[in-house]
Amino acid sequence: MERTHTSLRRGWTTGSCATAAARAAWNGLCGGEFPDPVTITLPGGQSVAFALAAHGHEGDGAWAAVVKDAGDDPDVTHGAHVRVDVRRGPPGSGVVFQAGDGVGTVTLPGLPIPPGEPAINPVPRHMIRTALRDVAGREPDVVVTVSIAGGRGMARHTLNGRLGIVGGLSILGTTGIVVPFSCAAWIDSIHRGVDVARALDLPHVAGCTGDVSERATRALYGLPEEAMLEMGDFAGGLLKYLRRHPVGRVTIGGGVAKMTKLAQGFLDLHSRRGQADMTRLADLARDIAAPDAVVAAIAQAHSVAAAFALAQQAGFPLGPAVARGAWACARDVLAGCDCMLDVLLFDRAGLLVARYGPSPV
Repeated sequence: MERTHTSLRRGWTTGSCATAAARAAWNGLCGGEFPDPVTITLPGGQSVAFALAAHGHEGDGAWAAVVKDAGDDPDVTHGAHVRVDVRRGPPGSGVVFQAGDGVGTVTLPGLPIPPGEPAINPVPRHMIRTALRDVAGREPDVVVTVSIAGGRGMARHTLNGRLGIVGGLSILGTTGIVVPFSCAAWIDSIHRGVDVARALDLPHVAGCTGDVSERATRALYGLPEEAMLEMGDFAGGLLKYLRRHPVGRVTIGGGVAKMTKLAQGFLDLHSRRGQADMTRLADLARDIAAPDAVVAAIAQAHSVAAAFALAQQAGFPLGPAVARGAWACARDVLAGCDCMLDVLLFDRAGLLVARYGPSPV
């Protein structure tokens, strides 16, 4: 398996695993033998081989399974058994996809797959069709059922429920390759959440950094679940997509530390991207006329929360200024988008510390 420049091992998407299993199963049904390893072609043209975990014939069909290797990425589906069953379909039916156990079904509009269809994304569908055509010499008439053992439980750790995908996981992938720590699946889920909200004509969406801020924001505005976009640390991923796919009103909510980083220009709010600049936070305290002793204490504070507590005790709360700065950063990303924007800051208990907006960007 290829390693990145940081020596992290890349892995395979569920779409690649399903394609390999489908090709092996179809070969087993057509010729009686299951190639092991089985080779497929990724969307970028690379040929890769997968070992089979199991295979067999069942009734008038055949099946094969591949264990997903996500490389060094902390993927919830790492180690999952992706199984594909194939059986011949009626003449002229082409390739028909079905969701087996552990694979979800789409129930809301706005996703690349319409409601009622199994949650097998367009690129994996194309990969599977191509693999089957390579075996048959033409597109065959075949029913393809994709299953993931334990997929229902794994799906609880994804955003599928919020996107209206019920019953299990999605079969994902655009390149066939998982890049470690790229968080591409999370960002893609954020984008799909925006798509669903727009398809439902929701006038107001909210992106929050975590569960506490999400619950507080939702309670404050009475928003439906479909309006809540699980932004996490990916403020830039959400805001840039909203600039191209606008919604009438956008709320960004989070704890004081994450929102301080946004106010300081961070669009990836994860700690690995850097810490909030305490000197700049102290300068902000000076700007609101905090005494020199308070400014100096904030500059030496061990955390943003401690700095906020110092300022609050001195009667010079930082919240409103940070909220205004976070709003300005988000506004700059949304530039040209016709929408209203507000920013909410919460403490660890979910109590509102400060807000700015809503105001037009």
